[in-house]
Amino acid sequence: MQERRALVATALGWGLDAFDFYLYVYGLPAILTAFGLSKAAGGLLATYTLVASAVGGIAMGTIADRIGRRAALMLSILWYAVFTFLSGVAQNYAQLALFRGLEGIGFGGEWAVGSVLIAEWANAKTRGRTLGFVQGAWALGWLAANLAFQIVVSQAGPDPGWRYMLFLGILPAFSVLYILRNVADPPTFERRTFTLPRIFAAPVVRTTLFATLLAICVQSGYYALFTWMPAYLTSQRHLPAVTGGNYLYLLILGAFAGYIAAGYINDALGRRRTFIIFSACSASLVPLYLYAVAANWQLLIAGPALGFFSSGIFSGFGPYLSELFPGSMRGAAQGFCYNVGRGVAGLGPFLVGVLAAHYPIGNAMTGVAIVAYAGAMVAVLFLPETRGIELP
Repeated sequence: MQERRALVATALGWGLDAFDFYLYVYGLPAILTAFGLSKAAGGLLATYTLVASAVGGIAMGTIADRIGRRAALMLSILWYAVFTFLSGVAQNYAQLALFRGLEGIGFGGEWAVGSVLIAEWANAKTRGRTLGFVQGAWALGWLAANLAFQIVVSQAGPDPGWRYMLFLGILPAFSVLYILRNVADPPTFERRTFTLPRIFAAPVVRTTLFATLLAICVQSGYYALFTWMPAYLTSQRHLPAVTGGNYLYLLILGAFAGYIAAGYINDALGRRRTFIIFSACSASLVPLYLYAVAANWQLLIAGPALGFFSSGIFSGFGPYLSELFPGSMRGAAQGFCYNVGRGVAGLGPFLVGVLAAHYPIGNAMTGVAIVAYAGAMVAVLFLPETRGIELP
C-alpha cells in the first residue's frame, strides 16, 4: 500500500513538473515577440531554469537526507509552482529571467527527492518498471501542457496567452495535500548530517563523475531538441502554432510508450545496455525527424519513434542512480548527478539559439543532439551494471 501511494505521489509531482516546464516551452515564441528577444536570449531563459535546477537538485537531495524524502518533496513542489505562477506577471526580460531561475530550484529538487522516495520503496526485481511508470508521468504532464496551450492560445491569442499559461503553473501546489495525507518516508531512511562531501570521497567519486557525465549528455540531447521543438515546427516547417501542437501529440504518445517500455527493458537487459540502445536510436532518429523528413505527413511516422527513444532513455536514471550509491548519501548523490547534468545541459538550448542565428534551427538542434547522445554511450561504459541489486 505504501509503495503504491509513494508511486502515485512521485508520479504526480513529476508529471506536474513537466506541466510547468512545458508551459514555458509553448509560450516561448510569444515571449520572444512580447519582449523583442532574439532566439539566443530565449534559449538563455531555458538555460537559467536548467542551471538553477542543478542548485535545487543538490540542495534538495541533501535536505532529503536530513529532513526526510516526504518533506523535501513537498517543499520542492510548492517552490516550483509558486515561481512558475510569478513568471506570468513578469514585466521585462530581467524579471522573467529571475523568476525562471528561482523556479528551476524547485524543478531540480523534485526529481532528486521523488526518485529516491520511490526507489527506496520499490522491489529490487521490478524497480526499473516502477520508475518507468513514474517517468511516464512526464509525458502526461507534457500532454496537459500541450492541451492547455492549444486552448489558451485559441481563446486569448499568443499574447497575453503565454501569461495565462504560466498562471496555470500554480496547480501543482495542490498535490502537496495528497502527499501530506498519504505518503510516508521509506523504512530504510535514516536522518543524516551534511552528506554532499561523501559523494566525492573514495570509493564512489569515480561513479559520481561518470554518472554526472551520463546525465549531462542525455539531458543535453533532450533539452536541445524539445525546448526548441515548437519553434522548429512554426519557423522552419511553417506550421501554425496550434497545428504544430497537433504534431507534438505524436511525440508525446511515443514518449509515454518509451517511458513505460524502457522500464521493462531496464529490468530485462540491464541499465547499461538500455542506455546504449536508446542513445544510439535517439542519435539516429534526430536527423531523420529534423533534417531528412521532407513532407509534413512523414512527421506522423518519425514523431512517435523519436519520442519513444529520446524520452524513454530517462526511465533508467531513477533505478540506476539509486543503485549506484549507498543509502547514507543517496539523496545527495542523485540530486548532484542528475541535476548538475541538467544544469550543464541547460547550455544546450542556448547553443541551439546561437547556432540558429547562422543555420536553420533544425540543423542546429541536430548537431547538438547527436554529439550529446554519442557522449552518453561513452560515459555509461565506465559505470557498473546494477540490475536487480537490493538497496540496503
